[in-house]
Amino acid sequence: MKQINVRRWLLGVLLAITFAMMMVPGGNAFYANSIYPVIGSLLANASSWIPFSIGEVFVMLSILWIILYPLYALVMPKKKFLKAMGNVVEYLLWLFVWFYWAWGLNYGQPNYYQRTSTHPVAFDEEVFSDFAQRYVEALNNNYTVVETKDVEKVKTNVMSAYKLQGFNRIRVVNPQVKTMLYTPLASMVGVTGSMAPFFCEFTLNGDVLPHSFAATYAHEYAHLQGITSEGEANFYAFLATTQSTDKGIRFSGYYSILRHVFNNARMLMGAEDYQKLYDSLRPEIKSLIESDRAYWQERYNDIIGEVQEYVYNLYLKYNRVKGGTKNYSEVVGLIIAYEHQSTK
Repeated sequence: MKQINVRRWLLGVLLAITFAMMMVPGGNAFYANSIYPVIGSLLANASSWIPFSIGEVFVMLSILWIILYPLYALVMPKKKFLKAMGNVVEYLLWLFVWFYWAWGLNYGQPNYYQRTSTHPVAFDEEVFSDFAQRYVEALNNNYTVVETKDVEKVKTNVMSAYKLQGFNRIRVVNPQVKTMLYTPLASMVGVTGSMAPFFCEFTLNGDVLPHSFAATYAHEYAHLQGITSEGEANFYAFLATTQSTDKGIRFSGYYSILRHVFNNARMLMGAEDYQKLYDSLRPEIKSLIESDRAYWQERYNDIIGEVQEYVYNLYLKYNRVKGGTKNYSEVVGLIIAYEHQSTK
């Protein structure tokens, strides 16, 4: 009984500190810059030597226990049933604490503009049109056929790029990208990668195509470094890949933001200018767009995908990611602001 009281007292203290870190100004920034580099490095280095995602196994086992244990408890006497449900609630609270201290407190840290004193550039048709044309030119020039997923080459390039950017919070001796254990389900909901926070692992969907592998790797590596915003992760991945000396990796980076660029083009440019921009794409890239669409549509499940989108949108909003999943489109604004800052 004494051990239980000590455990629950410790849980209460950790919960109080967690909420205090979330609410006190500067708390998330202190965690991201001073605490996460220590905790994240310890977890990532410990888990990197295991070839599969122990975080995914842990989550699956936890879900099974949370579902099956209460069912088992239904056959118990009333007092034992209530105690069993109390154990479930306590377990969920421990998961809550573990999630936020292992990675989740990175939510709420200052965004890229605040961290780097970079100012957003107001969107207008002229600024965007210039960016879009230069982007398409670079995409066309870097087009190449990527036939294999060269993990070691991508890992070396991405790690070097992040070090050059000075953004290397987590130092892992042997960083190991892991294939999602539930790849078919991930493809059904359109997820190409994830950050497994409980053990600081990053995983990639096994269905990711070779030409998208480098950019997806760099995106998830940004999450490992403590970036929670999808827009910022796309931005860091874009910088890490497009500055590579390897043409296949560069193409992966440029191609990764094509959807975001053309979504913005559809909103900000007239129909005629938009069509002209699209027509300027190389025929090979247009074919790649169509083949990619067919490839992922074949694996996608509308019902499961919509449920996942709704739940993930709520999750992002709860963690103060403004705009929910619409946050993805921010990558274009970040690139334009970065270019503007670089020319000063």
